[in-house]
Amino acid sequence: MGSLYYGDAHEPIFIEDRALAHLKVVIATKLRRNESFTLSWRHADGAPVGRSTIWLHPSIPLRFVFDEPEAPPLSRTWIEELAHSANSSGGIALVDEHIENPPPED
Repeated sequence: MGSLYYGDAHEPIFIEDRALAHLKVVIATKLRRNESFTLSWRHADGAPVGRSTIWLHPSIPLRFVFDEPEAPPLSRTWIEELAHSANSSGGIALVDEHIENPPPED
């Protein structure tokens, strides 16, 4: 389980490593362009039921911490889906990855 530290908050936002790796690509791209946006997610199992949203701005410190030492392979489709939501008025909605199954071999 990875962690996202935002601003001066002492408590991290816990996000699964693979999802966090994909978010990092989209967030870094948006912030590099000096774009502000929101990030929304549902609370993880074991946390109080609900959802949260934060406002991401290039001037606010942000740190990604991963549990796994190796970066996971990235899904172009998932990155594009997250980037598309980042460009909407609702901001990034952290959605589950849609795993593409390869066609069965004969």
